[in-house]
Amino acid sequence: MTYLWIKSLHLLFVMAWVASIFYLPRILVNIAEAGSEPAIKARLELMGLRLYRFGHSMFGMALLFGATLWQGWRLLPGTLPNFGAAHWLEAKLTLVLLLLAYYVWNGRLVKRSAEGGALPGARTLRIMNELPVLVLLLIIFLVIAKPF
Repeated sequence: MTYLWIKSLHLLFVMAWVASIFYLPRILVNIAEAGSEPAIKARLELMGLRLYRFGHSMFGMALLFGATLWQGWRLLPGTLPNFGAAHWLEAKLTLVLLLLAYYVWNGRLVKRSAEGGALPGARTLRIMNELPVLVLLLIIFLVIAKPF
């Protein structure tokens, strides 16, 4: 039962973090398209900065519960499974690190914009907005299928 609660909490915080991964680039597109409307741009930048902080908190909690699932068998023997040499897990963690780098990059773009810096074009940001969907699809496949 402990395993299911930890897994449920991990999934909850992952979902919250992924929501921020999907929405933060959308805010960047809106900032890029705000043009010469400083009030709208400032509001979007504030939303982006708040969402970025929220996402960091959600990532931290997801990491905490994910690490407990991964290495918890050492702390609670017989309660949590030992994944051993699960290469699918290594691939998943690599993709999660890729998503984290993408998220940090988006956060830096929001900070740059708030400080008066330039952003990439709206079209570029729209294309970049779609990339995490593909990475998340691969992560979900790895978790469900455990192909190796």
